[in-house]
Amino acid sequence: MATDSRQRVRRRQALSAQAAIHPHPDAVTDPLFRDSAFFDPNDLVQVKYEMLRSVQKEGRVVEAAQAFGFSRPVFYVTQALFQREGLPGLLPRKRGPKRPHKLNDEAMAVLAEAIQEAGRMLKGEELAALLVERCGIEVHPRSILRRLRPYLRQEEKKRR
Repeated sequence: MATDSRQRVRRRQALSAQAAIHPHPDAVTDPLFRDSAFFDPNDLVQVKYEMLRSVQKEGRVVEAAQAFGFSRPVFYVTQALFQREGLPGLLPRKRGPKRPHKLNDEAMAVLAEAIQEAGRMLKGEELAALLVERCGIEVHPRSILRRLRPYLRQEEKKRR
């Protein structure tokens, strides 16, 4: 029995590391997930797949979404992702922008040129004002410095 609980803890840690934990496992009321060694209400991908399978078999979207701890809109988004991408479509995704969209190559070139002309590292506030002036974009000074960090490391290596 102790090994069974350790396995559950390890599985939960693995799911957590992959951000694949169901946000409301206690809301999963489907009979498959009650007292089962195989079906885990914490496993987001498994729960979503079984929700889709349930609707495929029985055709009741609202009931299935509720039984698996989701809303009807989540069901339809999940269904579309599964139809388009298959099982990988059920994996959690990082939300928000996937890359810097304001600090594009053009903006970075402006910043690099200004730093070279000054012959020193400019303050974040100075760089932010420069971007407003030359590119018409507002970026927080810390975002600029964070994005410049790899560039500054390369320059530091060249000087050594």
